[in-house]
Amino acid sequence: MAHWIDSPDALRARLASPPARVGLDTEFIRERTYWPKLALVQIALPQADGGIEILLVDTLAPGIAEALAPLLADASVLKIMHSPSEDLVAFRQTCKQVPSPLFDTQAAAALAGVGAGMGYQKLVAEITGTALEKGETRSDWLRRPLSASQLQYAADDVQHLFELHDALTAKLDALGRRGWFQSDMARTMATAIEDPADRWPHLSMRTANFLDRDGQTRLLRLLRWRDAHARVADLPRSWVLDNELAATLARMSPSTPESIAEAVRAHPKGPRKLVDAIWTALGTPLPDEAEAPDAAVAERRDKSKVKALQDAVSRRAAELGVADAVLASRRMLEPLVDTGEWPESLEGWRREQLEPVLAPLLGRAPVG
Repeated sequence: MAHWIDSPDALRARLASPPARVGLDTEFIRERTYWPKLALVQIALPQADGGIEILLVDTLAPGIAEALAPLLADASVLKIMHSPSEDLVAFRQTCKQVPSPLFDTQAAAALAGVGAGMGYQKLVAEITGTALEKGETRSDWLRRPLSASQLQYAADDVQHLFELHDALTAKLDALGRRGWFQSDMARTMATAIEDPADRWPHLSMRTANFLDRDGQTRLLRLLRWRDAHARVADLPRSWVLDNELAATLARMSPSTPESIAEAVRAHPKGPRKLVDAIWTALGTPLPDEAEAPDAAVAERRDKSKVKALQDAVSRRAAELGVADAVLASRRMLEPLVDTGEWPESLEGWRREQLEPVLAPLLGRAPVG
């Protein structure tokens, strides 16, 4: 049964005796903002008779976020969620608290060999045999009142989390991978709490591959500034400065504010009010810009070696019964080819599994 909760006192009363585990999900809107705007929180509570009570919590109601925070922070209550990376950001921004401890059913399914990147509806069907509707995935969750179909969809999103948790925990334990999973959850939590900005955002833009080092530095300065401004102004990055204009300014090496203004005016989405800020960003050195990786290395990279590493990963993944991407994506492997250094994303159990098969391809002996 689902209950609409729009009073802090009513929420506190329902959560007065928190259980050992809860199912959690959110609905949010992020079309016109940098940060997700939390509109609804769904909470599944186990009942003594084996049933489930579902709370549909209106986070637009005053005081709800503060009333919800103690549950999110309660270390004695396991929070079961599905693919929660953006949900964690929404909780942190709205409730000033990231749910902990965490069990991500999508990550658990990937490590258990059920399937990588599986959506909630597909995973529920795979584990429980239940087919769920998908009709409200693009709803306006900020409107009030919500429709009956929205409420049903929201409730369905937490209805089966306990079943998924039970089945996936059993699979992880049978495979001896509980430690792997806990390590991945710790990394997920650390990322959500620390909210690190991308240190080298220019590497994600293919345009950077064709810029000289000075042009890459200008692009890096612009993208770092854009991200900082977008966070403070709570605007999508592209609304502050889109990639095309950023690349244009990085290529042209503008020498005066007037030359920037001219380029901005010529662009259909040019932010004319930000010309002075853009000029300042371009002319302000970053303390670590000399350490920036050269984006053009992608054009010189030994693609045959990357492919050999990918093939080795694929073979090891098949032996473990997991998807290749669960072990290592191409982007994770590229630093091994470029610098020989293991990226942080491959440390821990992944390095333990991969170093014996990748080290010979890199021309050195495995550690240990």
